[in-house]
Amino acid sequence: MKNRRQEKILELIATADIDTQEALQKMLTSCGFPVTQATISRDIRELKLMKTSTPGGGYRYVTPESSTARRSLLTDTVTGVDYAMNTVVIKCHTGMAQAACAALDMMQHADIVGTLAGDDTIFILTRTEQNAADLTEALKAMIWG
Repeated sequence: MKNRRQEKILELIATADIDTQEALQKMLTSCGFPVTQATISRDIRELKLMKTSTPGGGYRYVTPESSTARRSLLTDTVTGVDYAMNTVVIKCHTGMAQAACAALDMMQHADIVGTLAGDDTIFILTRTEQNAADLTEALKAMIWG
């Protein structure tokens, strides 16, 4: 349920100018995800959502879209990266895999077939074992220099 709810949050903020937790709560409830304000607050924190100004002078929630923001998110959350065959495994601090996975998904890497995030682990399916090896090295370089 948490994964689906957080995916819905990302979908909603991508398509609508949502400026408050209350507005997000109402939209989620209307989409079949009845939630409390505390849950919304936790999801916003886990997804590392930020507020940015809109052309009309208001604010809206956005994902950390810049490569700098993604790198910072990954640096703060990832504790290990390895691969086996064509699967990359990323270990994260507890509760942070969702946000890290969202940041990885935003990269839209051509060799990634799909991702799956749990509480502290992300599985990335790549097309080939070589793709997995290359992605592992690229992630390690991005995260730890």
